[in-house]
Amino acid sequence: MWSDPIADMLTRIRNANSVFKDTVEIPASNLKKSVLDILKREGYVSDYKFIEDGKQGVLKVNMKYKGDRRNREKVIDGIIRVSKSGRRVYVGTDKIPSVKGGLGIAIISTSKGILTDKEAREIGVGGEVICYVW
Repeated sequence: MWSDPIADMLTRIRNANSVFKDTVEIPASNLKKSVLDILKREGYVSDYKFIEDGKQGVLKVNMKYKGDRRNREKVIDGIIRVSKSGRRVYVGTDKIPSVKGGLGIAIISTSKGILTDKEAREIGVGGEVICYVW
């Protein structure tokens, strides 16, 4: 068992992205589905689907790249975990971070659900910063 399943998910995505893999499989949870919904909506992954395996299930993530098969470029330049199990990072409405001057996104767990930094600013809620993606 991992101590931080979200960090494990982000590491699997980062590793698959670095070697241009087409898909990556991640053990499923509702929080991971919410994070993947945001990554899909923001254009960082092409799609994902839930596969029932008799236990907790598996999320099969289809990675996204720019260009053709020979001249591929990564869509995800960086993905890092901010709030860790040993050090939780919470922000108020006025301190919501902007990633790479607005070119990236911060994924935040709020009382209104899992949101991007832009959505959290619009609604006016703060929360726990899960990760940065750019």
